[in-house]
Amino acid sequence: MIFDNHNRPITYLRLAVTDRCNLRCFYCMPEEGIKYLPKAQLLTYEEMERLVRVLAQLGVSKIRITGGEPFVRNGLMGFLEKLAHTDGITDWHITTNGVLTAPQVPDLVRLGVGSVNLSLDTMDRERFRQITRRDELPAVQHTLDALLAHNVPVKLNAVVMEGKNIADIPLLAELTREHPIEVRFIEEMPFNGEGSHYPVLNWTHRRILDELRTLYPDIAKLPDPANSTSYTYQVPGHAGTIGIIAAFSRTFCGTCNRIRLTAQGTLKTCLYDSGVLDIRALLRSGATDDELKAAFLKAFAHRPKNGFEAEQHRSPVTESMSTIGG
Repeated sequence: MIFDNHNRPITYLRLAVTDRCNLRCFYCMPEEGIKYLPKAQLLTYEEMERLVRVLAQLGVSKIRITGGEPFVRNGLMGFLEKLAHTDGITDWHITTNGVLTAPQVPDLVRLGVGSVNLSLDTMDRERFRQITRRDELPAVQHTLDALLAHNVPVKLNAVVMEGKNIADIPLLAELTREHPIEVRFIEEMPFNGEGSHYPVLNWTHRRILDELRTLYPDIAKLPDPANSTSYTYQVPGHAGTIGIIAAFSRTFCGTCNRIRLTAQGTLKTCLYDSGVLDIRALLRSGATDDELKAAFLKAFAHRPKNGFEAEQHRSPVTESMSTIGG
């Protein structure tokens, strides 16, 4: 196991396999989209496989595949097949918007996916179209049904957006009554290609909890898993749980065990940094595995204490979440 300079273990890699997406979510990118990277500037699957092996040798045991939308990249299932059999990787997960995912669910189960994070900000088709700028809610609901039918652990991620989906908080929370899923409400972050949408973030984790308490006065706090980014709650009698993620308030930094690799091979030791190491350049310059390990360890030894410190050492946030892997 490896530790950073604040004695936090690093065991979890979020790996973006693409910066492309088939939705245009309000909180993730401008309506016109972003300028996607040429294929040659993205890590190849072979490069990603090598980096996963190297990081596993350093102590990383958990992988989450992100994007963009992972399923828009050709050949993903073949990559997941190899990932699932990598020595040292004990569990792997995937985050998806669900538009293309339903047909892949049986193979995800066969490969032993640990869980699926499904992005779903609203249960209303028109609000979905307004938020994502695409009319794809039926496809996402089909994916949710398929995941539940195959008993895949599901975390349903909903970004709480003022003036966009506040009416969906009770609708989404109510899904936990009958279904053994975790519905997670997330503070909106400024990673949308434009910067912050609001002068002040009104829908903080505290306000989200207050709203839930008005709906469910007996909602109870549950113990949070180690290194969790989410505060976990349950309504008595409900099959599932409710989580609140203080992504903008950054209250969970003290136990952060995760690092990120963007699709172009940039290492981020904090979501809010601007990238601390160009891994792609090292790979393509002929670096050995030992040299890669040394570069990773040097970066981990200079990790910011929290997201606020990381943000102080960069220009204002303007990139899209689609480019950094979330």
